[in-house]
Amino acid sequence: MQHTSKLPDVKTTIFSIMSGLAKTHNAINLSQGFPDFESDKTLTDLVCKAMNSGYNQYAPMYGNLELRQAIAKKIELLYNTSYHPDNEITVTAGATQAIFTVINTFIREGDEVIIFKPAYDSYEPAVKLNGGTPIAIQLEAPFFGVDWDLVRQKISSRTKMIIVNTPHNPLGTVFSKADMLQLQDLTKNTDIIVLSDEVYEHMIYDGEQHQSACLFPDLKKRSFVVASFCKTFHNTGWRIGYCCAPKELMDLFMQVHQFNVFCVHHPTQKGIADYMQEPKHYLELSAFYQQKRDLFLNLIKDSRFKFKPSKGTYFQVLDYSAITDEYDVDFAKRLTVESGIASIPLSVFNTNNIDHKVLRFCFAKKDDTLKRAADILNTI
Repeated sequence: MQHTSKLPDVKTTIFSIMSGLAKTHNAINLSQGFPDFESDKTLTDLVCKAMNSGYNQYAPMYGNLELRQAIAKKIELLYNTSYHPDNEITVTAGATQAIFTVINTFIREGDEVIIFKPAYDSYEPAVKLNGGTPIAIQLEAPFFGVDWDLVRQKISSRTKMIIVNTPHNPLGTVFSKADMLQLQDLTKNTDIIVLSDEVYEHMIYDGEQHQSACLFPDLKKRSFVVASFCKTFHNTGWRIGYCCAPKELMDLFMQVHQFNVFCVHHPTQKGIADYMQEPKHYLELSAFYQQKRDLFLNLIKDSRFKFKPSKGTYFQVLDYSAITDEYDVDFAKRLTVESGIASIPLSVFNTNNIDHKVLRFCFAKKDDTLKRAADILNTI
C-alpha cells in the first residue's frame, strides 16, 4: 500500500536546519527565537506551587478561569476594550495551536486566505490542509509596507480570511493605526474572518503603541486575536497561548478545540494567572527588550551589515548586500559553519523564495551572548 502526503511540498523547517547546524558546529544560535536566559523565578515558583496545591487535573475547556480573568483585565488595561472571560477567551497549547484551530474552524475547500509574505511558516500549511488556497501578497524591501490597493484587488467572493501579524515575525515591523484602519475598511460588511497574530504584542519599541485588532470596533467583530505566554514570559517550551474573539466566533472555534487538545497544562495556567496579578511583569517587557536591541545594534554599528532598528518582536533583520551577493540560505549556512553564528534567511518565507539579501537574528539573549555575536559579525 502506498500513502501520499497531504503536504507534499513541505520540507524540514529552516528553524530545525539552522539550529541543527548551530549545534553541530558549536555556533552561537541567534536563529531560532528562544531566550538563553531563564524565566523569572517568581513565575516558576508559582507554577510549582500550583502543582503542589493540586492543580493537576483537567483545566476547564476554555482554560483556568483565573487566567482568563487575568487576560481580560490585561486587555482592558492596555486597550480599553473587553472580552468576556466566560466565553470569549480560550487558553491554547501555544499560539500555533490557536492559529491552526482558527483556520481549521473556518476554512473549507475552495476558500481563499490572504497571507502577507514573508510569513510565519505555520499559516500556509494549515490553510492547505483544510482545502483552502493561500493568496500571497509579497511585502517588498526595503520598507516591507502593505500595498492596501493590491490587497483590495486580491479580495474576491472566495476570500474567507486575512491573516495579519503585528509585530511581524520575521521582519520586526509593526502595523500602524492607518494600516489597521485600512484593514477594517476592506473587511467591513463582508464575511471575512481576520486572524491577527499578536504574539509579540509586549515587545514594541521607540514609543510605538501596539495596534491590536481589538482596538478597532468593526474589526474586532470579525477578528481572532492570538497571543502567547511562551514568548512573553521567556519560556518557549511551555506552549501556553490564548485567543480572543466575539462569542459567536468563539463558539465555532470551541467546536474544534474540544476535539483537538480540549485543555492545556493546568498548573502552568494557574501559575501564570497568579503571576499576572502584577501588571509590571508584562508592562516592562518593551523596555527590557529595547535595551537588548539597542545594545546589539550599537555593538555592530561599524560592521558591514546595514539595518533599520526593529520596531517590534525580539528579532533584528540585517542587510548583508554590501558583503556578498550569495543566496541568503547559502550565506546563513556559511556563517554558521565558518564563522560560528547562526541566523535565519528570510527567502524561505517569501513568494518564490525571493531573496532580499537579509538575515534574521534573535536578540533575546544574555548581554554576553550578544557581545560575542557582535564580535563575530564585526569581522564579516
